[in-house]
Amino acid sequence: MKKTILAITLLISFISFSQVKKTEPPNWWAGMQLKQLQIMFYGDNISEYTIETSPEITILNVLKTENPNYVFATISTQDLKPGDYQFSFQKKGKTAFFKTYIIKERDAGSARREGFNSSDLIYLLMPDRFANGDKNNDSNKDLSEKADRNNKGGRHGGDIKGITDHLGYLQDLGVTTVWSTPLCEDNDPGYSYHGYAQSDVYKIDPRYGTNEDYKNLADKLHQRDMKLVMDYVTNHWGAEHWMIKDLPTYDWIHQFPGYANSNYRMTTQYDPHTSAIDKKYCEEGWFVPSMPDLDQSNPLVLNYLIQNAIWWIEYAGLDGLRVDTYSYNDKEGIAKWTQAIMQEYPHFNIVGEVWLHDQAQISYWQKNSKIGQIQSYNSHLPSVMDFTLHDAISVMFDEQASWDGGMMKAYENFVNDFLYPATDNLLVFTENHDTQRINTQLKGDFNNYKLATTLIATTRGIPQIYYGSEIGMQGDKANGDGDICQDFPGGWEADKQNAFKAESRTDEQAAYYDFTKMLFNWRKNSPVIHTGKLTQYIPENNVYVYFRYNESKTVMVILNNNTEDQTIDMTRFSENLKGRTTGNEILTKTVVSWQKTLKIPAKTPFILEL
Repeated sequence: MKKTILAITLLISFISFSQVKKTEPPNWWAGMQLKQLQIMFYGDNISEYTIETSPEITILNVLKTENPNYVFATISTQDLKPGDYQFSFQKKGKTAFFKTYIIKERDAGSARREGFNSSDLIYLLMPDRFANGDKNNDSNKDLSEKADRNNKGGRHGGDIKGITDHLGYLQDLGVTTVWSTPLCEDNDPGYSYHGYAQSDVYKIDPRYGTNEDYKNLADKLHQRDMKLVMDYVTNHWGAEHWMIKDLPTYDWIHQFPGYANSNYRMTTQYDPHTSAIDKKYCEEGWFVPSMPDLDQSNPLVLNYLIQNAIWWIEYAGLDGLRVDTYSYNDKEGIAKWTQAIMQEYPHFNIVGEVWLHDQAQISYWQKNSKIGQIQSYNSHLPSVMDFTLHDAISVMFDEQASWDGGMMKAYENFVNDFLYPATDNLLVFTENHDTQRINTQLKGDFNNYKLATTLIATTRGIPQIYYGSEIGMQGDKANGDGDICQDFPGGWEADKQNAFKAESRTDEQAAYYDFTKMLFNWRKNSPVIHTGKLTQYIPENNVYVYFRYNESKTVMVILNNNTEDQTIDMTRFSENLKGRTTGNEILTKTVVSWQKTLKIPAKTPFILEL
């Protein structure tokens, strides 16, 4: 009898497996704010069947599309308890096969999780180029691109274990949050290590590890009181995505018909004078031919993306999302996506890539923007990236003092902070994986690196640094993306030098690392920098002075961008100094005193705790 039951069970499992090729989301959780769940079942001609389930589940809707291989079943999750539930697929009144769907118990406190914020230092890394912790997964038989470290634009073998193995290095540096470029499967035949042309958004790329490895990374970070940010792509998938190869609906992606390229003019999203065709080609055009553009105005697409993002947050225990090409999406659709996630996790944080060069245009995309309200638009996006500050940093340290040059560029950037609804929630950075390497931009000048890094560490907002810059790594974007994404020295067994270890660093690497470590570990324990007010003074002779202060503490920051020593008049800053004439200089660990003037060495930052 037992053998018969086992045989029947195995037969049902086999039939289920053979009929239902994909179920997404693969599972869900009880007690979520989202009270309806749309489950996608995929299999050959699966729409020929009707769906029934147990009495505990209410099926609200079953949607079939023009593609017979898809069925979208919407169920109510109101009061649904954890457990295994059976969906039966029937034809002509008879059950043809079953599919088990699991509702899990939610982790305690999941809805109240705290996202990254201005107390954090975010470390952006390219996993393929950071460290190879497991040589056995460098290539995969089911994925096109194989590992080849000799190919600058190819796969090099870095993985999740490589990140996990070096969390101690990151914590020692002062990092509190890790942002990795996308880790989901990307089966592009070339440059797949970028990860932005995903071919399966519910599966970690096997060349990086497994879903369990990713969850383990988050767990290990949390054990160190650190955070994990997922790089999420709502605008496009890769041409190799399994759904792109068998579209659920014609309008799952934007078609013209077929391919048309974006004009990349994000300004058309809010330009009151824009032409319809320009707006269409910006928002609906494909980013590149290998990245089909998703149509977020399609409710099926939008719901799929909402559920996928929430699934990863809940499954892996994420602390934030960074959203790629945020302003290329259908703007009403991406606002609904963002709002749904923030309603599920009210204390979460999401930063959007809004690569624009004007503060008013960037601020349009931040939650509760007064600029956006002019057009009755609210993105619900908590954080945006301060690209105008990045633009200024890219040039101002090579410029002499002038009306609008040098440190005036920093000053003028912050003048426009009145446009932002939440300046503490702006991401500030000197570089990222798409830009020129900052140490190349600064021509390898360590003093300029200290000035630039001190600025992002002490101004308002959330600082983000890019892997390897803390040891002076360079790379020229003119030589291709692979040059700005070079391997971290020591991340591979064959490397002759290991910069992860203090005793192996060159003198130059040690100077960069020690400065960065000292600066950001001090910042980690300085609430006045996290949320204090900011008062800035017009730069004189390329010397920029500003104060961060709260009720209990005041910090004075002086950036001398001049190639000569400068003596500054301290009486000018009396409204913030309030009679104080001494301060602890953080970077040199000395006590600095003054009466009316203070001498600042050339190309030097001062951080004075008054």
